[in-house]
Amino acid sequence: MAVTDTSTTGGSPAGAPSKTKERWTYQWKELHDEVITSGLCTGCAGCVIACPHDVIGYEHEPGAYKPFHLEEELGTDDCIHGQKGCTSCTRACPRFRMWEPEADMHLHGREREPEEVSGIYKDILLTRASDDFVYETGQDGGLVSAILIWCLENDIVNGALTSGVESLPNGEPGWKAFPMVATNREEVMRGAGSRYTYSANTMAFPEAKEKGLDRLALVGMSCQTSVAPVMWHRKIGKVSKPIKLNIGLLCSKSFDDALFEELFEVKYGLKRENIAKMNIKGVFQIWTKDGGYHEINLKECHAWTREGCTYCPDFAAEHADISTGGIGNETDWTLTIVRTELGRAIIEAMVKDGVIETRPGDDDPGAIALMHRLAQNSRNRWPEWAQGAARVGIPEKKKG
Repeated sequence: MAVTDTSTTGGSPAGAPSKTKERWTYQWKELHDEVITSGLCTGCAGCVIACPHDVIGYEHEPGAYKPFHLEEELGTDDCIHGQKGCTSCTRACPRFRMWEPEADMHLHGREREPEEVSGIYKDILLTRASDDFVYETGQDGGLVSAILIWCLENDIVNGALTSGVESLPNGEPGWKAFPMVATNREEVMRGAGSRYTYSANTMAFPEAKEKGLDRLALVGMSCQTSVAPVMWHRKIGKVSKPIKLNIGLLCSKSFDDALFEELFEVKYGLKRENIAKMNIKGVFQIWTKDGGYHEINLKECHAWTREGCTYCPDFAAEHADISTGGIGNETDWTLTIVRTELGRAIIEAMVKDGVIETRPGDDDPGAIALMHRLAQNSRNRWPEWAQGAARVGIPEKKKG
């Protein structure tokens, strides 16, 4: 299987004057002014991996999660390579200018309609892994782990850009997330589960490249899964070609890693190394290794919301091939939004092979309604001064 380029090249009817496409000249200076410093930057790191001159840095640490320019020649807000015509960073950015309609056009051949606040999709299912270990180790049914394992073992992809967790001094897995490349079942399961802190999984791309991996799955939050289709539409070149499958995680926000020490440990005595599992179901749920269970009001966590989530309009990972999340009443099933033909083909093949079970999404109508409601809430964040396509379908505020 492979991702098919469905971007439209346009054209004029016979006898009509031809339209010359505007030349793309935007570089770091525009990206810095319009995205990096305006608050729109999500920290997805698309610009970092796309830069052919390695002059964009990225700090994957609490309070950061944002790209920055490395060269001193023109300062932090301009780039000598951009002045000479390099436009890779803006071509890779899924928050620059017309990012949403461009991604929609590439994936679906049309733009999102006003009523499609959760993005364009084909099917909504409830799914879970058939393998007991994958089901129990993974989050909310283990679908993402099952997809990666099946795609690796069936040679659909030869690597996955995902997140792992750093090991504790005793060798046990901790909770500090970092981007990693998974190439087999064991590595996939090492990164299973949700952390709710940020990992720019695109940053594992150089490692995959060094290993010679040329057919990649990308697992990421909504902002990250918009990177590849935006790159494809804007014809960025080599960096976009290895990404063949996009798996998106439903996401209202992610938290700064300082949440563990500054809230969980200081206020509740919950040390990172003692946490066994976490989930969010209206409250922050924490299970500890001694068998304990704790609930923390999400309002207490708001102060640790990552800056890059403040304006993000995409809850439903609308530009993935398959979007997934554990919302609704069926806590051991994953709400699964199949968006592309590739996504549908993979789900159908996995069902045929018996590696996942499925039920109609309508079995949990509350989950679907919640997805649409949270998607609309996220779209309301997108500022009115930014490009308006992401606000399509959001009622304008009444002026008093």
